[in-house]
Amino acid sequence: MIEFVGLVVSYHGAARNAVDGVSFVAPRGQLTALAGPNGSGKSSIVRALLRRADVIGGAVTIDGRDVNTLSYAELARDVAVVPQREEAAFPARVREYVALGRYPHLGLWRAPADDDRRAVDQALAQAGVDDLAERDTDALSGGEWQRVRIARALAQRTPALVLDEPTTFLDVAHEMAIFELLSSLARSGLAVLLVSHQLNLVARFADTIVLLDEGKVATSGAPAEVMQADRLESIYRWPVVITRDPAIGAPALVPLRRPLNL
Repeated sequence: MIEFVGLVVSYHGAARNAVDGVSFVAPRGQLTALAGPNGSGKSSIVRALLRRADVIGGAVTIDGRDVNTLSYAELARDVAVVPQREEAAFPARVREYVALGRYPHLGLWRAPADDDRRAVDQALAQAGVDDLAERDTDALSGGEWQRVRIARALAQRTPALVLDEPTTFLDVAHEMAIFELLSSLARSGLAVLLVSHQLNLVARFADTIVLLDEGKVATSGAPAEVMQADRLESIYRWPVVITRDPAIGAPALVPLRRPLNL
């Protein structure tokens, strides 16, 4: 379980806190989605989890342990993270890159065993990139690179998975496949925390949506509770209507043509 308790993140020179007293839980067995406008604090929350943000208040815990008490190796064995942006430090075969996800379990000296190789093969298949295994990372498209990064996180085989905008650059089929995969991983018992701007997909797949606005939790709950037109208009400063997904009945957002005079 990942828990954020009164989290406050600030950046030097900023007029306000990037994250201002945010509290929520991403439990095992559920897909928890973090959404909100640009600049609302979503990525800063992920950076706080990774100890890469200036946390001036509150705490982030994993199964009750403050992340600041964990070594980076311990943190990497508990949580696999797909950050929003990442470039390979040097070209490598896709299989070798995905195998980096096994490093927290191997350390400096232990050679990969059969279990590690199976973990890599399974991660390649789950992310739909097994056909790219022998390609070089610098020969991938943006969408292929995104899926390879997800495969590396899956290879870590952690009890928690955090993804910051994982479907960037993906076409509709691969976007849906990733959401289906994340939903399946959550049902298998993982704690899955997803940062996404794709509110309609989030509403179809997430168990809980935490909606941020200006660094604070504006509302949270089941998709049907969060996806309310008046609330979303206030947060996004744009007129919307809420309809129903014809396939499963989930709420769906439709932005209107003319902005509100707010």
